[in-house]
Amino acid sequence: MNWQTITFDWNQARAFLVTAEEGSLSAAARALNLTQPTLSRQVAALEETLGVTLFERVAKSLILTDAGLELVEHVRAMGEAASRVSLAASGKAQQVEGLVTVSTTDLTAAHILPDILRDLRDLAPGIEVKLLCTNSLSDLRRREADIAIRHVSPDHPDLYARKLRDAPARIYGARSYVEQFGRPLALEDAKSLDFVGYDNNEELVGYLRAFGLDVSEGNIRLGSPNGVVAWELVRQGFGLSIMADEIAERFPEIVPAFAGVKPVTFPIWLVTHRELHTSRRIRVVFDHLAEGLLRLRPTGKFGPS
Repeated sequence: MNWQTITFDWNQARAFLVTAEEGSLSAAARALNLTQPTLSRQVAALEETLGVTLFERVAKSLILTDAGLELVEHVRAMGEAASRVSLAASGKAQQVEGLVTVSTTDLTAAHILPDILRDLRDLAPGIEVKLLCTNSLSDLRRREADIAIRHVSPDHPDLYARKLRDAPARIYGARSYVEQFGRPLALEDAKSLDFVGYDNNEELVGYLRAFGLDVSEGNIRLGSPNGVVAWELVRQGFGLSIMADEIAERFPEIVPAFAGVKPVTFPIWLVTHRELHTSRRIRVVFDHLAEGLLRLRPTGKFGPS
């Protein structure tokens, strides 16, 4: 690496990142404890250094340009790395203590989070993580949880939300169920197939129809509001259901039900309250979850996403 070519000003980059996350200069200035003119000058200086426009003003909000969208993820990764370096250098991560409650679905808690949380014990052994497993939205403003992993964007200004990525999902079934028909399943077979439900059968039918399947609630003959239980029913051959690729590919007995059907995608949001900026323990867990969920992607075992 040619260190002489690096002229990036981290203060300017941080000003840009927080402005992108907060959506306005005034909110970003409050988050960084700066005056709005100072913050505005830092963002403008970064734009001048890079020779690009990073924001467009729409009403009272700032919207990232294409150049801003391309840059923001790189700067966010820099921020997370800088945070980890600072914590490691000062030993502060080892000193962070207390309970952090994370709300997520039971499937995510059972199959995704263990791999991500394992390293957190070494980074911050004083933090206790409690997983609140629910398929409904926890109310962060009432402190039902400190951090939530959601598939919808929150609509309250008191919450801080970061969209991590879009994840692919397909219709899966046990190999034993799919192969009993003696031929590859086609979309027109759907009306005679069994499906396993989760919590809301009407909603599931809507998702299945988005794949092009002609199904009704009558096709859902078994199910459970507990996602882990419902997935176990799929695994044991009771029927088909929708599952995220990154979970389904962990089970060798599971296969895509329909060849050639493209996956649908759903967003993964990480949400917390404004205490993120003042609570070190929440910041450590939030950043660790973000890094892990961004890194953990399907391998492509079942085809391109």
